[in-house]
Amino acid sequence: MEKGEFLPNPAPAPEIPETPDGMEGVEDTAHAPPPLSCVTVEKDGHAFHCLTIIGQIEGHFFLSPQNKTTKYEQVIPQLVAIEESKEIAGLLLILNTVGGDVEAGLAIAELVAGMKKPTVSLVLGGGHSIGVPLAVAVKKSFIAPSATMTVHPVRMSGMVLGVSQTLAYFERMQERIVRFVSEHSKMSAERFRELMLTTGQLVMDVGTALGGGDAVREGLIDQVGTLGDALDSLVEQVNSAADDN
Repeated sequence: MEKGEFLPNPAPAPEIPETPDGMEGVEDTAHAPPPLSCVTVEKDGHAFHCLTIIGQIEGHFFLSPQNKTTKYEQVIPQLVAIEESKEIAGLLLILNTVGGDVEAGLAIAELVAGMKKPTVSLVLGGGHSIGVPLAVAVKKSFIAPSATMTVHPVRMSGMVLGVSQTLAYFERMQERIVRFVSEHSKMSAERFRELMLTTGQLVMDVGTALGGGDAVREGLIDQVGTLGDALDSLVEQVNSAADDN
């Protein structure tokens, strides 16, 4: 599901008809972009922003309209706004993703990892592929008991050049993922590579599928938990930061 730089050209974006005379200033709900999947909630006197990453992460190329996607160019400004907001105390990142564009996913993960505010992730359903770095980028990660996470190598999609330079590029990209995950979780780089290259678990593929409890036992995720646990963790982080000051 992951896409690097070697993808086929996207289909042209559909044309939006011009605004009829006399309709200037009237909101065009038919062609308005879908609302972002985010909401700000309050708990114990603190405001927390909930941001969801659902479906496939869309990067530099448009995906089919039939795909449920999260567009990284919409997520990035949200993260900047959350970090700089005086009203928002922390970020709750809810994940149910099959993966997607590697560069886009890592860009979001790096931004989350660099936030100074309290951050918590909750994996629901699945946090597969490039969703793994996103899940571990926060200060405290949770996974639902029924959720799974799939660890596998970077896949090649579209037209690629079958030369050694192409293979080296994908190896470097894969090492970036390994390094990021090992630095932001309790799993070693060696163990992550081992799970990534396991055979016999996934049909017609290599990699490992980890259930909620397995992900915690392997050190990939901090704790099996629920929405309430994730919000409680955010409050604890805020209170701990206040005590330190």
